[in-house]
Amino acid sequence: MDPRQLQALMRQMGIKSEELSAKRVIIECEDKTIVIEEPQVVKVSMQGTESFQVSGKVKVEAAISEEDVEMVAERAGVSKEKARQALKECGGDIAEAILKLSGE
Repeated sequence: MDPRQLQALMRQMGIKSEELSAKRVIIECEDKTIVIEEPQVVKVSMQGTESFQVSGKVKVEAAISEEDVEMVAERAGVSKEKARQALKECGGDIAEAILKLSGE
């Protein structure tokens, strides 16, 4: 089926789609953050419900809690900002972040 026929069929069924322009998409989960760079985003509206289809370059980051930041900062004797940065660089691994900061 060619794209024009598909669009016509979708309109007959009450389905509307539209491409959206986005710089990046961030999905925050409890244990991680998913960042999609250079996304292609399509919004689909059907029967009063909107859904989004997202594709692009995916990067998964470990979620870093404030308790983890405080623990690393205290144990390594550094600021919270340095501790947060070290945790990001170490993928959320507390022990690795403390060792990294202690070795500096």
